[in-house]
Amino acid sequence: MLKKRKNIKSINLGRLPTWNLNDIYKGINSQKINKDLLKIKKLSKNFEKEYEGKVKELDPNKLLKAITKIEIIDEMICKILSYAHLLFAEDMQNEKNKIFFQTIKEKVTKYHSSTIFFNLELNLIEEKKMNRYLNSIKLKKYKNWISNSRMFKKHQLSKDLEKILQDKNITSSLAWIRLFDEMMASMRFPFEGKNLLSTEIFNYLSDSNSQKRKNAAQSISLTLKNNINIFTSISNNLAKDKSINDDWRNFNNSVSSRNLSNLVEDEVIDSLSKSVKNYYPKLSHRYYYLKAKWLNKKQLSYWDRNAPLPFYLNKTYSWKEAKEIVIESYGSFSNEMSKIVEIFFEKSWIDAPVRRGKQSGAFSASTVPSVHPYILVNYQGKFRDVSTLAHELGHGIHQYLAAEQGHFNSSTPLTLAETASVFGEMLTFRNLLSKEKDPVNRKAIIANKVEDMLNTVVRQIAFFEFEKELHTRRKLSELTTDNICQIWMKVQSESLGPSIKLQNEYKYYWAYIPHFIHTPFYVYAYAFGDCLVNTLYSKYEKSPKNFEVNYMNLLRAGGSKNYKDLLKPFKLNPSNKLFWKFGLEVINKLITELEELES
Repeated sequence: MLKKRKNIKSINLGRLPTWNLNDIYKGINSQKINKDLLKIKKLSKNFEKEYEGKVKELDPNKLLKAITKIEIIDEMICKILSYAHLLFAEDMQNEKNKIFFQTIKEKVTKYHSSTIFFNLELNLIEEKKMNRYLNSIKLKKYKNWISNSRMFKKHQLSKDLEKILQDKNITSSLAWIRLFDEMMASMRFPFEGKNLLSTEIFNYLSDSNSQKRKNAAQSISLTLKNNINIFTSISNNLAKDKSINDDWRNFNNSVSSRNLSNLVEDEVIDSLSKSVKNYYPKLSHRYYYLKAKWLNKKQLSYWDRNAPLPFYLNKTYSWKEAKEIVIESYGSFSNEMSKIVEIFFEKSWIDAPVRRGKQSGAFSASTVPSVHPYILVNYQGKFRDVSTLAHELGHGIHQYLAAEQGHFNSSTPLTLAETASVFGEMLTFRNLLSKEKDPVNRKAIIANKVEDMLNTVVRQIAFFEFEKELHTRRKLSELTTDNICQIWMKVQSESLGPSIKLQNEYKYYWAYIPHFIHTPFYVYAYAFGDCLVNTLYSKYEKSPKNFEVNYMNLLRAGGSKNYKDLLKPFKLNPSNKLFWKFGLEVINKLITELEELES
């Protein structure tokens, strides 16, 4: 790991922590990495020799032994990949990091191809026989993991085709993803005589100075426009690559493969999307009308969408203040959660400063159960940065608790992956609101929360609708830049409403969204999580008895149970069409509260 990392100086934030990845490996030249790679290679080959062509004949005892062996191999692969990814994320412009990350991906992909046969053969075990196996005590631990694997049965290909797809992935989709990441890391945005990183320039979209917001927005647009042909190529190629895979695997539409990976039914996500779209007028259209009034404008320009509220002190939160806020917020709900949060702060598990070459945005990397999660944020002291920190710590808590399930059972499907993070944001919001007595500041806190909710629900479903149309049309032919821009402007106009003016230059803003590139259709998970948490939190407020126990059990379960079983203790069922309405009404009521404060 690089010892010297140049941080971009921040004013009054205090000392910002950087992570220490030594808990995974001591450095890219560590002998342990080479030893682990050789061990992965050897174990994979041995596994292939021992089990290929024989999985259908294994009894429960032998099948359990095989699953245990492949879980060890998979965890070793994920460990070394996690380390390579985190190194790359901390400095994407460092050539050593880039080469190391790519080299590791290529090596483990090659080794992993030796074990592809296992899940394919597992899924070919006759149904009655597998049902007997799953009801045995021996395989109880892996029951959900096996059931989830078998859901892919009708979409799997032959072993040779699966190997080819995995091996070629490095030079197909992963290559385009790498190009996108390197483009975003290397791009510089001219602003007031400086060339800024993407993290820095986007921060100006929430600046209190309207002219600075406008200048930053136009700089973003111009820079994206100057590179738009590359982004168009990346999007076209990734969409076509996905289309080819979906066709081979007989998926009904471009979203179905994501839904299956998330272990959720197509109709549930259709219901979510339709419900949110039906609420556009009640939510985003209504709120941005209010915000335009607050800013004394008939209509907001797109660069005003995240403008600071005029009635709120644009406070800068030091790292110490942010730390105290989130620890106290989690502690208001659960002492156990606050103690876990403290561990993240006390140990070097968080990387906070903005740096040249550092990945923009924020994430919590679960790594593997034998280590611990690591959190990356780009902390600049704003109110939203505190919320983002609380959000990622929610992920961290979830990953930390679920680790006890073991490698295969700790990974949470995306349907519940945002639950802990959004719940953490809600705890932070309620904590800050409960302490604030000034009516103007209370109004500002509520408005900020509404804006975050709109960004999480309305904006993400608009992103989802954009992806759906792009991928659907790409099945028929390659899309021009104008085609993609038209789709973008249409879905944005529908979601944001008449109170926001989308100048023509805004049409290029689709190009910077990383989720479109890294994980197609991931975005609906945010809306799913927010609506789910709104409903959960309402239940908590009405009936707190046993809620903490049930909630902590949900987090600890990780992926060992399906999402419907995990929600049963709360008497919630997302398949019910009314489910989404409950979550959306929470946002609706907050906007009503803001309207009443106006009168």
